[in-house]
Amino acid sequence: MTDKDHNPSSTHPPIPPTSEDESFDRLRLLRSRRVGVATYKRLLTEHGTAQNALAALPMVARAAGVQNYEICSETVVHAELRAGKAAGARLVMHGTADYPAILAELDDAPPFLWVMGNADLLNRPTISMVGARNASSLGTRMAKALAKGLGEAGYIVVSGLARGIDAAAHHAALGTGTIAVQAGGIDVMYPAENTQLAEDIAKSGLRISEQPMGLQPMARHFPSRNRIIAGLSRATIVVEAAAKSGSLITARDALDQGRDVLAVPGHPFDARAAGCNMLIRDGAGLIRNTADVIEALGKECQPTSHSPQAELNLTPAKKQATTQRTLRETAALHMQILSRLGPSPIAEDQLIRDLQTAPANVAPVLIDLELEGQVLRQPGGLISRAG
Repeated sequence: MTDKDHNPSSTHPPIPPTSEDESFDRLRLLRSRRVGVATYKRLLTEHGTAQNALAALPMVARAAGVQNYEICSETVVHAELRAGKAAGARLVMHGTADYPAILAELDDAPPFLWVMGNADLLNRPTISMVGARNASSLGTRMAKALAKGLGEAGYIVVSGLARGIDAAAHHAALGTGTIAVQAGGIDVMYPAENTQLAEDIAKSGLRISEQPMGLQPMARHFPSRNRIIAGLSRATIVVEAAAKSGSLITARDALDQGRDVLAVPGHPFDARAAGCNMLIRDGAGLIRNTADVIEALGKECQPTSHSPQAELNLTPAKKQATTQRTLRETAALHMQILSRLGPSPIAEDQLIRDLQTAPANVAPVLIDLELEGQVLRQPGGLISRAG
């Protein structure tokens, strides 16, 4: 939506969300059709209050070519709040003291979070862990060992409540603290096989979601969830991941957010290790055990107090900064390539000249994009962007 013709000279900083009415109106604004995080933030900036933004929304919609636009009704928001209360969840708004400070750093931080469980965990040092749903026996064992060791070292383990690596990490960290980020409503158990795990997390850990109560997760909700998993931690560990997987999306989210990415290597013949091996090749920190993770994070990211087992007296790895910068450069090259490609094929050597970089830098990135299905190779050395 655009608002070019409405009140163009009026730009107000959004007021602090101090009143209950303003909080209610902000939730109503966010739940209105076609209002995502970016539009929500822009409307608040331009109109100062959620009430003013709601009043302007139909005119903004008309300017964008949407006729007969209706904002989210008060009834819908009241129903969501009642459902949250009935489920034992609490709504936390961006800009309040209860909102996690590390997540608030993101440009696309969720305006609201439903939380269920021990919200104090959001103020503890966290580390995210993701991986394959069809995890191998070794991958599951690795995830459990890392989560248990990091929990004993004082970290809260964040993951996505999916089957496989996520579930293994949550189970191993139940005793020390774990946060599950859900793709659907916080009251929706998905997958159903993790229902008991979700209930256990709500008792001793924390479940969170940015989605409305009762929302059944769909494919488009998982990338949004992934950015929160990455955004809650200074580093994300990938245990097992195929070359084209949601775990790699989470890793790229972490890079975009300026966070570190760490990966567990695997055998080249195991497809579930391909994504991790690609990340390591491009500069992600190679992780073999808990000590490697703590060393990679550096002292500034370590908990102030933890168990005797964690007293490793390790110093930050100076090489880590260099490798992470290389990985971020690789992620940036992904975006540069995709931005220059379209459905009409162009010569690969022309693309390389346009990018003004060495062919050796471009070739492996093109292979990554081809494996992910984002780039198509045509006869005659031509390439195009997949539709």
